[in-house]
Amino acid sequence: MPQSHPRFISRLTRDTLALILAGGRGSRLKHLTAWRSKPAVPFGGKFRIVDFPLSNCINSGIRRIGVLTQYKAHSLILHIQKGWGFLRGEFGEFVELWPAQQRVTETAWYAGTADAVYQNLDIIRDHNPEYILILAGDHVYKMDYGAMIAYHVDRKAEMTVGCLQVPVERASEFGVMAVDEQQRVLRFAEKPADPETLADQPDRCLASMGIYVFNRDFLFDQLLKDAEMSESSHDFGKDIIPRVLAEHRIMAYTFRDLRSGEQAYWRDVGTVDAFWEANLELIGVTPPLNLYDKKWPIWTYQEQLPPAKFVFDDADRRGMAVDSMVSGGCVISGATVRHSLLFSNVRVNSYACVSDSVILPDVVVGRYCIIRNAVIDRYCRIAEGTKIGLDPDDDRKAGFHVSEGGITLVTPEMLGQDANHVR
Repeated sequence: MPQSHPRFISRLTRDTLALILAGGRGSRLKHLTAWRSKPAVPFGGKFRIVDFPLSNCINSGIRRIGVLTQYKAHSLILHIQKGWGFLRGEFGEFVELWPAQQRVTETAWYAGTADAVYQNLDIIRDHNPEYILILAGDHVYKMDYGAMIAYHVDRKAEMTVGCLQVPVERASEFGVMAVDEQQRVLRFAEKPADPETLADQPDRCLASMGIYVFNRDFLFDQLLKDAEMSESSHDFGKDIIPRVLAEHRIMAYTFRDLRSGEQAYWRDVGTVDAFWEANLELIGVTPPLNLYDKKWPIWTYQEQLPPAKFVFDDADRRGMAVDSMVSGGCVISGATVRHSLLFSNVRVNSYACVSDSVILPDVVVGRYCIIRNAVIDRYCRIAEGTKIGLDPDDDRKAGFHVSEGGITLVTPEMLGQDANHVR
């Protein structure tokens, strides 16, 4: 039966268990992950990063999902409990939270990506999947996993690695692989200092997305072997993939738009600059990530909020937003917002001006404030007349973080404000 047949793919996705690795801190996001894990970081006006792999699973027909948590997971757990409890357990559908529980020993937390899965082997066995899809919980993209699983089965692979092309100057941030004409993986190096380039494109490399499809028994065998190796760091990219290449059939699946054939949208919003840029991309006329796609919706939890409101229409006090995205519950009260993204429940008071900025939920911007090229974290209260993003030296003196790209990050702690809210 051809791999594109919808019944073929639906059977494969029904027999698949997805595991989302959502325990990472994401330290390059600096203070944005001081009180939340990277998958819990808000993105796109009303979502969190973890909503993207979760939505991909649901839209792909994968309805059995485990979310593995570890670092500062409270806000992530609350979000999933509130927003992802709509699956029907009696139909075998679920999103389960698997916190790090020291299930193997009484002292060991997750040592690496492979160890995180290994420590939950008893749960995986209980669900008895035919295929196991392992996903990173901290990337932004839309992907039909059904096509990748069908490719995996059609190529008779034991493991398939999702991959995309990246510029050689960025390749050291990823696992980099070399493949033959049939897309079988020949070599794999995790974050190499001197990455191997594509034969026909010396300025580009083939990089792992951190997405893997495994045959169940093959995964179990490799995890059990890896757990006994004291010299292993118990990581898929560093240890397991390089070790199995010689004797097992490991395939690469290049992530492309199924309609155009071009490389599809994928972002690792792992730095303050990348986070700012990816959010502001969304407000373009034809953004690379279409959040208005009814055929592939991004699901999430959000409060029941009133519509955004823009008040006052005087010449010097006009509530307006231009080239911007403004979420529910926002009030733009006699202020100007330009080329910015405002999350839910943001209030910008009179005579303030916000431009080229990302404002996370529940922020209040005081009168006469000027904010440019900034990321303002949740619950910040910006005092009247504050200037942010105009002078990097002034921002640093004020205790704010200024990124390499000149983006100013402000959190409640930097303002001397209460940090006890769940982020």
